[in-house]
Amino acid sequence: MQKIIKQTIVRDISWLAFNARVLQEANDPTNHLYDRLRFLGIFSNNLDEFFRVRVAALSKMVLLGKSAKMHLEANPDKILRKIQQIVITQQQEFDGAYSDIISKLGEEQIFIKNEKQLSAKQKEFVAKYFEEKVRTQIIPLMIESIPQMPLLRDKSIYLACVLGKTKESMSQRYALIEIPTKVLPRFVIMPSIKGGTDIILLEDIIRHNLPMLFAPFGFDRFLGYIIKVTRDAELETDNDVNTNLIEELEKGLKNRKRGRATRFVYDRQIEPVLLNYLVKRLGLSKKDNLIPGGRIHNFKDFIDFPATIFKNKRLRPDKPFVHPLLQQPCRIMEIIEKRDVMLHLPYHSFDSVIDLLREAAIDPFVQSVRIALYRVAKNSKIINALINAVRNGKDVTVVLELRARFDEEANMRWKAQLEEEGVKVVLGIPNMKVHAKICVIKKREFNRTKQYGFVSTGNLNENTATYYGDHTLLTTDRAIIADLNRVFDYIEQPLKKAAALKACRTLPISPVNMRRVMMANIVKQIRLASKKKPSSIIIKLNSLVDQVLIDKIYLAAKAGVNVQLIIRGICCAYTEQRAFKGSLRALSIIDDYLEHARVFLFGTGNSRQVYISSADWMVRNLDHRVEVACPIKDKEIQEELADILNIQLAENVKGRILDNEQSNNYVQRAGSEPKVRSQEAIYKYLHKKSYK
Repeated sequence: MQKIIKQTIVRDISWLAFNARVLQEANDPTNHLYDRLRFLGIFSNNLDEFFRVRVAALSKMVLLGKSAKMHLEANPDKILRKIQQIVITQQQEFDGAYSDIISKLGEEQIFIKNEKQLSAKQKEFVAKYFEEKVRTQIIPLMIESIPQMPLLRDKSIYLACVLGKTKESMSQRYALIEIPTKVLPRFVIMPSIKGGTDIILLEDIIRHNLPMLFAPFGFDRFLGYIIKVTRDAELETDNDVNTNLIEELEKGLKNRKRGRATRFVYDRQIEPVLLNYLVKRLGLSKKDNLIPGGRIHNFKDFIDFPATIFKNKRLRPDKPFVHPLLQQPCRIMEIIEKRDVMLHLPYHSFDSVIDLLREAAIDPFVQSVRIALYRVAKNSKIINALINAVRNGKDVTVVLELRARFDEEANMRWKAQLEEEGVKVVLGIPNMKVHAKICVIKKREFNRTKQYGFVSTGNLNENTATYYGDHTLLTTDRAIIADLNRVFDYIEQPLKKAAALKACRTLPISPVNMRRVMMANIVKQIRLASKKKPSSIIIKLNSLVDQVLIDKIYLAAKAGVNVQLIIRGICCAYTEQRAFKGSLRALSIIDDYLEHARVFLFGTGNSRQVYISSADWMVRNLDHRVEVACPIKDKEIQEELADILNIQLAENVKGRILDNEQSNNYVQRAGSEPKVRSQEAIYKYLHKKSYK
């Protein structure tokens, strides 16, 4: 009998395979050039965060020696070496994709010019732009004259300059200039010939004007190379319940700015003497991630490449539309008293969630609102609705997770604003992030209490809701609402209400029983398969990492269960094993929208169990966070979710098979099989759907 391979793929290598799928989209000639540039930006932004978090963590584990190897089941030093090999290879693919895009842009008379390619008129424009907009925003640092190397900011790019004098060939100085992209646009449209568009990057405007900066000091030779440093972004805070979390976060944020460098990226044309000097002054070594690249870094800015210059830009499938049952004017609370409603974002409009909270703020019978927020929009309509609820005399409690990575400062500002307006703000739990996206609205009308709530797989953020694929259940189900209240009770008073989570009967909750409930559902399907009865598992996640649940999935496939996985990002499971009697197929979809939902479907027909959740199958989500999974009881909504999952499983345009080698091969269409681009197909499916 064949044995199951119990090992799993190293999560960091699997993550790099995910980012390779994003790079594939940048390389795909069938995508619009604007989208290809956007995917280059997404790839770059993803990689920056990977080095800030995962590479930083691995670097720390190297110092732990054997204990880290036991924890990772692999040598962290070996993983880091593999990461560097993969990243350098991907950088070469990235450069090739960018070169091809530049060529195709030229065919459309769109040119990204550097400082050496300017016409006389453009040189005049660039000099004037520099003098009026740029010069006062930059202060060159003569780094050889500074005893201690200035701290290079994470997320910033720098022009490393070599300054020379023709008459003194041995006289050479170095300078650093931070490119002011926080206050000025990275892309500047220049005057160009009729019918064409010429763009110059901000750093090339500065390069062109280096003589204006340094010639007064006797220099007449100027070279500039872009460099960037990525730093450890982990916040180390004291999780003791008596610690002032705000003070700890403020301290951690200051330390983050000084975090250890985890990557140094440089223009591969940089003068070797300057490169060696910078590496030495920054305290780096050959063991660190020194990544050679092209002239341009911080490609994340290409996510915001000017769209207006394209005459035929491909739009996303279609604009979000309001759920047919929630068309305004209507009373949303009255509608969900009669039936559950599921919003499928970004196909359905997120406005319905805002409308519900606005309605709660206005309704004279609403007494209280409790809501958990993780990441909200910069100008949040959610926050605005909650503040107006307080102004209208409602009791509003907001669970605000201050430790949402990279949103810590924004959430601290929201805390101050909410408290100033009279909102009760709860800051979460020591040692545990609150990642659940939940809400309960309490109403007292004619001596009768009514409660309304929602559970979402994604952030309550109207900006990301336009391109994140998520599900939000609006419900008045008493069992679900009762458990949501227990979750809020626990979060608000974790010491006094420690038993509240364990009292939940309907909602699987992390860290209490979600893992156990999911395992029980898998075991049930294994038993059905052993009895030759229909069995099926469909799991949709961002990341599948947890070893215990992966082992259970292996057992299900070995028993003959048909297991299908839709995993956007990390997939640590070996999907191809001879021991499997059933199928174990893993699919990843990378397209216009970010597939963000977590959905679990066990079984078939009337015995089917369906859940949505905020939790990925990772140790941190299942054991170290407050997360919620919600059973879908309404048969019509169950069918709706099943249909959406099946459309995604039929994806054969933007789908990749996740095999043991993480080779990212596209799903191949068989013969005359029609094309299925699932995001477009789901939009059409939902747009046509009618409700009784």
